[in-house]
Amino acid sequence: MPYDRIFLLSPARCGGKRAELVFNDRAEFDLARKIREANGVPIGEAFSFLSGLYFRGKLAYSRHFAGHDNTYAITSNRGLLPVHTRITLSDLRAFGSVDIDADDERYRVPLERDARALLSRISPEAQIILLGSVASGKYVNVLLEVFGDRLHFPQDFVGRGDMSRGGLMLRCVEEQRELTYIPVLGAVRSGKRPPKLTPRRTCG
Repeated sequence: MPYDRIFLLSPARCGGKRAELVFNDRAEFDLARKIREANGVPIGEAFSFLSGLYFRGKLAYSRHFAGHDNTYAITSNRGLLPVHTRITLSDLRAFGSVDIDADDERYRVPLERDARALLSRISPEAQIILLGSVASGKYVNVLLEVFGDRLHFPQDFVGRGDMSRGGLMLRCVEEQRELTYIPVLGAVRSGKRPPKLTPRRTCG
């Protein structure tokens, strides 16, 4: 398959206050109603709601520069799922029951399986870009074993928090500007927090 870029998006937290809104049986907002239906909702849409700006930025950025067929969400117990994969409320509950921990086989084994399957399908020239935290080993330790020096991440992520990363990626989409990617292997993965993004100018 002639892929230039494959994006792997770190998952949204399937617990917390935003998840409680979805799990509330009395919730009537659009996503809460649709995820209860047999057809469910795309995992990208569900994670965007749960994570807010951060996942929304990752999803918009990866879709813009690679398309949704080349964009995968990391999950806690089902490995890599294309972001258009539809999930239901029971799927979301199952995600929330497993920790993102490389020592937990429920997380690690499906992720390794799908990463190896992905590697077997893509061209040798394709870059695998992790849009997620590289400061800890919860994603990196598993993915490096499969992808090695082909695993990259945006250099501008170093030192930024989740909200800053999300805002940066949304801005890049607006400006038609792709970030610079560097190999995870051997990189300095944590550092000084960069200056805050300049507020965008609005009309009116």
